[in-house]
Amino acid sequence: MLFINGLSVLLLYQLMGEVTVRWLGLPVPGPVLAMIMLFISLVIKGSTPSALQSSANTILSHLSLLFIPAGVGIMVHFERLQNEWLPISIAVLLSTVITLVFSATVMLLMNKMFNLSKKPTEDMPLNKSLDQLQKELIEKESDHG
Repeated sequence: MLFINGLSVLLLYQLMGEVTVRWLGLPVPGPVLAMIMLFISLVIKGSTPSALQSSANTILSHLSLLFIPAGVGIMVHFERLQNEWLPISIAVLLSTVITLVFSATVMLLMNKMFNLSKKPTEDMPLNKSLDQLQKELIEKESDHG
């Protein structure tokens, strides 16, 4: 019953996303807006309901089934893929490189923005052996005790 309840919640959010996109004329797919709405709801709630977690885990365990339509599409359009393999390959490679560069740039900007690339200080245990760390811990404990 948990699975049915969780699936109903997911489908309800998808319906709300579709209706909102069509009502407001947004240039975003309804399921994407639904995921954003669900995410905001879960952040506000602070936890994931067990029914939703059960449904999500079940769906994710069968994720490979979602690739069957893509495989069928490749088989149906195999002749077209043979004829246009070069532009398709170039498009895939270029989009991969662009995505990697964009992701790296965003990561670097976020590091600078939130100052996550701190330089190591003396109290940061970088390149110290386990024995050195244990000795320092024992020394600190003996100083406090």
